[in-house]
Amino acid sequence: MTSNEKRVPLDGGAADSLRALADEERGRAEQLAAFLEDVATHGLPDLEACVPWEELREQRLAELATGHTEQRVA
Repeated sequence: MTSNEKRVPLDGGAADSLRALADEERGRAEQLAAFLEDVATHGLPDLEACVPWEELREQRLAELATGHTEQRVA
């Protein structure tokens, strides 16, 4: 976008929603960065201690189906 292009202002609710989304995305990016730094520092976890992604997916889908949507950090 160039400096001479005009922008259409957002109403207060839309702007607030975008700010909230930006904040959520920033939080996810920080969690990912922390995870990557942990792996770089300590290495990968033992495969025996890991849960297959299919099990995690099914668990998450079951939580969503029951309305239990509490966010957790792995």
